[in-house]
Amino acid sequence: MRIGVLCSRIRVEEKLLFAELEARGIEYVRLNDDELIFDLNQGSYPYDVVLERSIHHSRALYALHALNDAGVPTVNTAHVARICGDKFLTTQALIRHGVPTPKTRMAFTAESALQAIEELGYPAVLKPAIGSWGRLISKVNDREAAESILEHKEILGSYHHSIFYIQEYVNKPNMRDIRAFVVDDECIGAIYRTSAHWITNTARGGQASVCPLTNELSAICVAAAQAVGGGVVAIDLLEDNDGQLLVNEVNYTMEFRNSITPTGVNIPGRIIDYTVAVAQGQRKGL
Repeated sequence: MRIGVLCSRIRVEEKLLFAELEARGIEYVRLNDDELIFDLNQGSYPYDVVLERSIHHSRALYALHALNDAGVPTVNTAHVARICGDKFLTTQALIRHGVPTPKTRMAFTAESALQAIEELGYPAVLKPAIGSWGRLISKVNDREAAESILEHKEILGSYHHSIFYIQEYVNKPNMRDIRAFVVDDECIGAIYRTSAHWITNTARGGQASVCPLTNELSAICVAAAQAVGGGVVAIDLLEDNDGQLLVNEVNYTMEFRNSITPTGVNIPGRIIDYTVAVAQGQRKGL
C-alpha cells in the first residue's frame, strides 16, 4: 500500500498522522503542495490513496480534482472539499438534507446586505463565504457598525468580500460551542470550546473540554457529514437558548490536536483506519 499525504506546513496534526502510519509500517510519501506538479495530460499518479492535509483551500480542491479524475481515491474527496470550503454551499447542503442550521441570508450589494442584516436583527454575523480559523468574521451590533463594515468590504473588492454571507447571531450558553468529529458516518467524539470572546476557535484561544456524546448530537453530526458527502469531517455546532443544536460549519481538513486528550479518542488513528479502508476499497473513496 502506498499512501500520499498532501500537506503544506507540517503541524502537530500531520506529525501525529505520520506517527500512526510509521507505527503500522505503512509506506507514505509527503506531497508538499509548494513543490507538486500535476501532469494533467498523463493523468496517472502512483498512490493507492491520498490523505489531504493542505492548509490552502484552493490547492487542496484542485489537487483533489486532479487525483479523483485520475481514479485515485482521496480522503476527503474533491466533492467534499468543494462543499465544505464554501460556507454558502455548506449551508445549502445542510438545508437540502434537513439539518438544522442558523438563519442565513446572502446578498450581492451593500444595500441589500444591510436590508438582510436588519431583517435578521442585531447583532448579526458577517462571514466571508470562503475562509477558516474565524478570520474576517464580524459581529455586527448595530446599523452604524453594519454600514461601516459593508463599506469596507465593498472597497476591498476581492472575491471574498463581494458576496455577503450573513447569519443570525446565536447567543451561546456559557460562552461555548461544540466541535464534533465524524469519521465514516460515525461521530467519534466531541468537545466544548469555551472562550470569553464570541469566537471560540481553539486556534484563537478557546479552551477545549469534553462534550458528552448524546444520541441527538451524534445523529445531527452524522446527518451533517452525510449532507456534504461524508468521509472525515469536523462539525461545528451552536446551542440556541431553547437548547436546540444548530450546525454552523463543516470542516474537511480538520484540526484535532486539542481534542485528543479531552475526548480520549485516538483521532489520528481513526483517520488512518479510514484512509487505509478507502485504499483497500472497503469504503466509498470517490
